[in-house]
Amino acid sequence: MNVPDDRARRKALRLELVGRRQAMAASALAPLHAAIEAHLDALLTRLAPPSVGFTWPYRGEFDALPLMHRWLAADPGRRAALPVVGDKGQPMSFRLWTPDTAMAKDRYGIPYPADGVTVVPALLLIPCNGFDARGYRLGYGAGHYDRTLAALQPTPVAVGVAIEDGRLDDLLPQPHDLPMDWIVTEAGLEGPFGYRAAQA
Repeated sequence: MNVPDDRARRKALRLELVGRRQAMAASALAPLHAAIEAHLDALLTRLAPPSVGFTWPYRGEFDALPLMHRWLAADPGRRAALPVVGDKGQPMSFRLWTPDTAMAKDRYGIPYPADGVTVVPALLLIPCNGFDARGYRLGYGAGHYDRTLAALQPTPVAVGVAIEDGRLDDLLPQPHDLPMDWIVTEAGLEGPFGYRAAQA
């Protein structure tokens, strides 16, 4: 369902969901994130991507760093990458990352590889502030991932990562919104949605 532009509704919803997540004690988030990590580990084993793009943890989001450390160490042929935010309105690029990579910080204060090889990951782990039953996500409102997924070729498998507190009845997607292929929360795995569902 496409609806008229409703930035105010989304902004209020985003602020509420991010605020609730950041207000959660670390002791409350830890078991949720541990369950998410276990489900992601199983999904990576199932899909066996040669490369994974992930994000540096931000504002109480799931921290994929320990998972990526183990995933890379298990097979020297695997590659991981982090996003690099470019000019406003432009898609992100991804640079290879290892635990030894020199890092810089972008305009949001988020670390990214200071230099290195640009790649198109086979799979992306994408943080979601909110999500609905059709795989649509609520991000931070800048449209980085929508533009990036639309631009990258071949299109990576998009895995939305969230906590169940962010589950919504219906996000009411806009025409530019792209569904995730999979959603992973502490409760388990949902999908495939979107393009992958049509190909199944």
